[in-house]
Amino acid sequence: MYTSTQPRRRRLGGFGQFFKGILRADAYEKYLEHMANVHPDQAPVSEREFWRERYDWEDRNPQGRCC
Repeated sequence: MYTSTQPRRRRLGGFGQFFKGILRADAYEKYLEHMANVHPDQAPVSEREFWRERYDWEDRNPQGRCC
């Protein structure tokens, strides 16, 4: 059954995904997909370790960002 709120939810869901992409909040999920597709023989690092390494890399390699 298709209700009137479903298109709105779909748009909001897409909007949320858009902002997650901009904010790079989906970086770990993309990393996991990459590891599964390109390096299936290697175990991915934990999410905590992933973000630690990412922020360390960003601090060592400043690029155009607002803050």
